[in-house]
Amino acid sequence: MRGLLSRLFPLLSLTLLLVASPVWAGDASLGPANADYFGFWTLIPPLVAISLAFITKNVILSLFIGVFSGTFMLEAKGWAIYDGLVQGFLRLTGEILSSLADPWNAGIVLQCLAIGGLIALISRMGGAKAIAEALARKAKSPRSSQFVTWLLGLFIFFDDYANSLTVGPIMRPVTDRMRISREKLAFLIDATAAPIAGIALISTWVAYEIGLIRDGYQIIGIDANAYGVFVETIPYRFYNILILAFVVATFIFLREFGPMYKAERRARTTGELLEKNAKPMVADEATKLEPEPHVQLSIWNAIIPIGTLIVAAFLGFYFNGYNAVMGGGDPALVTLLSDSPMSFTAIREAFGASDASVVLFQAALIAGLVAIFMGVSKRIFTLEKALNIWVHGIKSLNITAVILLLAWSLSGVIKELGTASYLVAVLSEAIPGWLLPSIIFVMGSLISFATGTSYGTMGIIMPLAIPLAFAVEPSHSYVVLNVGAVLTGAIFGDHCSPISDTTILSSMGSACDHIDHTKTQLFYALSVAVVSIVFGYIPAGMGYSPLIVLPVGLAAIFALVRFVGRKV
Repeated sequence: MRGLLSRLFPLLSLTLLLVASPVWAGDASLGPANADYFGFWTLIPPLVAISLAFITKNVILSLFIGVFSGTFMLEAKGWAIYDGLVQGFLRLTGEILSSLADPWNAGIVLQCLAIGGLIALISRMGGAKAIAEALARKAKSPRSSQFVTWLLGLFIFFDDYANSLTVGPIMRPVTDRMRISREKLAFLIDATAAPIAGIALISTWVAYEIGLIRDGYQIIGIDANAYGVFVETIPYRFYNILILAFVVATFIFLREFGPMYKAERRARTTGELLEKNAKPMVADEATKLEPEPHVQLSIWNAIIPIGTLIVAAFLGFYFNGYNAVMGGGDPALVTLLSDSPMSFTAIREAFGASDASVVLFQAALIAGLVAIFMGVSKRIFTLEKALNIWVHGIKSLNITAVILLLAWSLSGVIKELGTASYLVAVLSEAIPGWLLPSIIFVMGSLISFATGTSYGTMGIIMPLAIPLAFAVEPSHSYVVLNVGAVLTGAIFGDHCSPISDTTILSSMGSACDHIDHTKTQLFYALSVAVVSIVFGYIPAGMGYSPLIVLPVGLAAIFALVRFVGRKV
């Protein structure tokens, strides 16, 4: 602890001295006007958050102090350090309270927690395990067993934690029998956890991502449909898509390269699934998701609740948006939904007008009630036990709610200080438009690698990336491209980081040595990231459509595995 404080003290002292300067007496409500008043010092909150993220590897502490540094600046009024400390702390608590009081934000938090409860219920009913075992019976060779692992990872799209802790323990006996190394199994799990959860239309990630998107668009004065923007980013999530394709290429060609080739060659030729002296991690966490011994496994215990979630969400998007349009002031849209309510255009407009935070919360709640009813009626658990499981699932996502509130608070402080306005004025003409998405992708990767969390990284970068992209090129598609770069870069850095929660859980789920998993995956993740930049973000930044860019990137991925990889 002393070592940590000794590293933090100089940075905090410097921050306090800088923000206490007499020239910094400004009106906190000026917003963008503060950019001219504070100048370079508007960068203090994000710089403090980023610096502490690298030093402490703790995103909550980093975000908290980043927010406080901003509220201190707004309240210090020159050398009034005492007022800055006291009033700054009070203002910080006010920022957090106002973030939670916003109906949209409250809906996002509740949706995250409700899906956490649903996941716990599905897992304890054995639904995910039943599907995994059914698929595992189809695995008859190294190629088919890897394909089944990949397919199962895609199916458990709703949460990366559930993915890692379900796929690994189920598929491990199968892949062991086929002499697939534990390193490769860990990679298969990790490559289909966060990448698919991050782009799934309904998952524990969606609420967080659309919350940040909405906040970023508000900074530039645009009341955008955040869920619609999220959907539009999917073709620009190059790393997510390409890493999924990379996995497919490796088991189609049965070729590997780098450290993974050595691991797979060892497993196939000697039967040694782990390196000598390896220390496999034990997935104790997985037992929390295991059904009790008396539970009769059935795939319907997963299909029905998840199907309910999807159907309820899509119906909710339509009817919530329909009511919003009919109560609005656009006569053309009112006429469209009245005359052709089920046309593609009408459905698209209804979805775009819906309140995703409310709809997703309602859908998760309905799905949770269905899961409770199923579990109780099948005597898998009692009603009291079901509610306890649901609450336990909610607790597992409390950390997400904390990060969300701090990220929203940091975004609010940055907006009041005019940080985005300052960056736009300084950088909008200095950075070539075609290069900005790549820069954002790399910056997100570095922060995520240092902190081990993609969530915190998204919260730090999104409020800066959207205004900067809008200033460089005020077109909707260009801003969407850069939003995709933020979300994807955070996942790439998370993949490479040895302190990432999903990296650790993948090692646990596969019973692999954590360092061996990190080393073998790092080589593959970096390769896919380079392809994502060269064949993805650079040409997309030049204006090429994802309809052109994505096929070229996919071809590059398959060529990489085919011609660089060696036959196992």
